[in-house]
Amino acid sequence: MDVVMIDQDDRLAPVPSWLRGVVLFSLFGMASVSLADSVCVEDDLQRLVCLEAPAERIISLSPGVTELLFAAGAGERIVGTTSFSDYPEAAEAIPRIGSYKRIDMENLLAKEPDLVVAWISGNPTEQVERLDELGLTVYWGEQRDFEDIAHTLERYGQLAGTESAANQAARDFRAGIAELNERHADAPVVPYLYQIWDDPMMTVNGEHLISEAAAVCGGENIFGDLPRLTPRVDRESVLAADPEVIVAGGMGESNPAWLDPWREYRDMTAVKRDNLFFIPPSTIQRPTPRLLEGMRTLCDQLEEARERR
Repeated sequence: MDVVMIDQDDRLAPVPSWLRGVVLFSLFGMASVSLADSVCVEDDLQRLVCLEAPAERIISLSPGVTELLFAAGAGERIVGTTSFSDYPEAAEAIPRIGSYKRIDMENLLAKEPDLVVAWISGNPTEQVERLDELGLTVYWGEQRDFEDIAHTLERYGQLAGTESAANQAARDFRAGIAELNERHADAPVVPYLYQIWDDPMMTVNGEHLISEAAAVCGGENIFGDLPRLTPRVDRESVLAADPEVIVAGGMGESNPAWLDPWREYRDMTAVKRDNLFFIPPSTIQRPTPRLLEGMRTLCDQLEEARERR
């Protein structure tokens, strides 16, 4: 579900040997294929990813990647994706090649992709590296901030030959972020807890994209200084911090059940003021252009909390 992002060491790979060969042949005027449509971009592991022509058969290894590819105008080129890839509606018809945590390698290879787009902190490293070893072209991605999302759209557009749609989507996203920043620039601070999981209870630290989104709305993460990107916390720590607002995702797009256990803590500020809010998780926990939708919801919720002071 592209719910969390977990710290992971960068992995670097050399420029593919086939690319070096193509360049050498070109230098000596002996190339047997035309490079007119070739494209190279750098992925989020600073690896050079090159295609001889725009990708026509793409494998997406997470729901967030699927959304980004559709937003970049490349949705019709996806021939396989993972479970929970449910947006846009057309994504539900794409064949599944496993989950983002465990890939059905035989099924994936049978799709004969010319590009595989992987999720750095979510996909099983050993399986994706095996795809590299088998000669498939792999793009490793991770969106840690707003600009990463815009840049990813632009890169996907280059790789798929859909630059016009992708560049427009990137411009629209940047404009939406700028508009929200301007609208909420002077908003009074609201201390909050954002809950991304229930058992064990997990939140995000100040470096997480969700915290960046909340900061635009004037939110102050009560666990922002914790070292892990997605730390586990206990209820005692939350009670001690006494957030003014608790925001939760959930197991579904309309299931706020994670908020119910908090209601027994009647002395907590968030409970006393009825500042327990739910956000459909895919709108704020996936690093896609729909983050703007989640941010607008969150900004409205924090404004409600200010009005209840």
